[in-house]
Amino acid sequence: MAQSIKGKTAYITGAGRGIGKAVALELAREGVHVGLIARTESSLERVAEEVMSHGVKASVAAADISDMEQVNAAISKLDDDLGGADILINNAGIGTYGPFLEIDPEDWKRTFEVNVFGTYYVTRAVLPQLIKKNRGDIINISSSSGLKGTANSTAYCGSKFAVQGMTEALMQEVRQHNIRVMTLNPSLVATELVFGDELDQVDTEKYMQPEDLAEHMVSQLKLHPRIFIKQSLQWATNPF
Repeated sequence: MAQSIKGKTAYITGAGRGIGKAVALELAREGVHVGLIARTESSLERVAEEVMSHGVKASVAAADISDMEQVNAAISKLDDDLGGADILINNAGIGTYGPFLEIDPEDWKRTFEVNVFGTYYVTRAVLPQLIKKNRGDIINISSSSGLKGTANSTAYCGSKFAVQGMTEALMQEVRQHNIRVMTLNPSLVATELVFGDELDQVDTEKYMQPEDLAEHMVSQLKLHPRIFIKQSLQWATNPF
């Protein structure tokens, strides 16, 4: 039988827009209190207002997740405001694309700093809360590019492959604490990361929407605690 997640607390990175915003709102509808992390505080405040309209608590913390000190301060603030997390959703990420020899080394490095080290820093800060509770859920948003390499995507694919390996290893490590660790690996999702300023022109019937992934994550979180799906791959049915 599925479990209720009402009354739990979730921390979400990249929560100011796209997938992060969508899952924050979907969790709020389920009665989950939400801690929001992103770089832009004004975006977080707008999302928090929408979250609280569903009768749950929200807290915001502006931080660059590639900076460990900023991450630790952000998690401390969310803990003070909402209490420790039951759910962590590592959603924040960036994409860098181009021929291998033409990508600036600093841009290549930055992709790993955000996508890999950022996920590590946030998880490192939150995991003790879950271990203390002897339960919890961690969802890492990876990508289909973390399962199959593609040309002109060495930085992005490399970072997402790293997230896969880190997630799998951590999953094996913390199962003894009743903590479920899993990855979502969507293909193309209609977000600003992919479409930029042309997002409003995207055919919503062709491409996956952030709300689709949000619904999927909630369904995973509501599974009985004895079971979880460690890795899932999401595809648009007919994007052609």
